[in-house]
Order: sequence, then C-alpha cells, then structure tokens
Amino acid sequence: MSITGQQIRTARAALNWSVKDLSDATGVGTATIVRYELAEAAVPKSRKSNLEILRTCFEAAGIEFIGAPDDAPGLRFHPLNPSTYPE
Repeated sequence: MSITGQQIRTARAALNWSVKDLSDATGVGTATIVRYELAEAAVPKSRKSNLEILRTCFEAAGIEFIGAPDDAPGLRFHPLNPSTYPE
C-alpha cells in the first residue's frame, strides 16, 4: 500500500516528532524524509525500502495508514500499551 507525503507529515506531527526524531528512529536521512513529505501524491517507491521502514516505525508507535493515495488517504490512531513506552 502506498502512502502520501501528507500522511507522513501528519503521522509525524501526531507523534510530536521532528524530522530529525524520525530520522534518528529509522535511519532514513532527513533530506529523504523532507522530500517524501513534499510529494503531492503517493511517495515513489524507493530502492532502499525507506517507505517500508517509515511505515513500520509509525505502526510501532500506534499509527495506521488507511485509504489509498487517490481515495481518501488518512490515519487511524491506536493507543499503545503504556508498558511498551520507552523510559
């Protein structure tokens, strides 16, 4: 499933993460994240699986990507078990 730049920006904002926070959590470069967030439609697939890395990180933080880039893309928030929060 593809995700949009707006979904990435919104997920990051919902978690109150900066681009640097997301980069540190995933190993994806800040310039790459900014480029993805500026994409108007679906973010092009990358050769290094960066989109899958970002998706996995957000999903671990309780964010679910819903819809499709051309049909009501959005997010669903799932509360995490407090015992899984980092200390």
